[in-house]
Amino acid sequence: MNTRITPTHIELVRKTWASVVPIADTAASLFYQRLFETSPQLAPMFAGVDFPEQRNKLVKAINLVVISLDRIDTLLPMIHDMGRRHAGYGVRDEHYGPVGAALLWTLQTGLGDDWSDEAAVSWALAYQLLADTMIAGARAGSRSAA
Repeated sequence: MNTRITPTHIELVRKTWASVVPIADTAASLFYQRLFETSPQLAPMFAGVDFPEQRNKLVKAINLVVISLDRIDTLLPMIHDMGRRHAGYGVRDEHYGPVGAALLWTLQTGLGDDWSDEAAVSWALAYQLLADTMIAGARAGSRSAA
């Protein structure tokens, strides 16, 4: 997928995210429910996690990305490092697909009629950029650890 995010994509991601913010904790709960439903093998990675705190972290991370999309280059080093840290939790390249699918499903479910094909493309592009950056961070971390 081409990860070139245009100003139109950014505007649509921000507009749809603004509609999710009032139900952010519910959306985060839906996200984890969907993720564990579709990828039960990922649930053990969250054993012992404080889920209210985890949902809050998820919402804050998405919010930071959404507000920074027009200056994403300033955020990419942090996302790269987050990928390295997530690899330490056992996250592998193949986990990013189910996470992205759960995110898009959650947004579509939460937004209902406000979800569109254009919103799906915009969010998919944004997520793919993040996933690619995190995967690169994980790979760089594993090379430096070797």
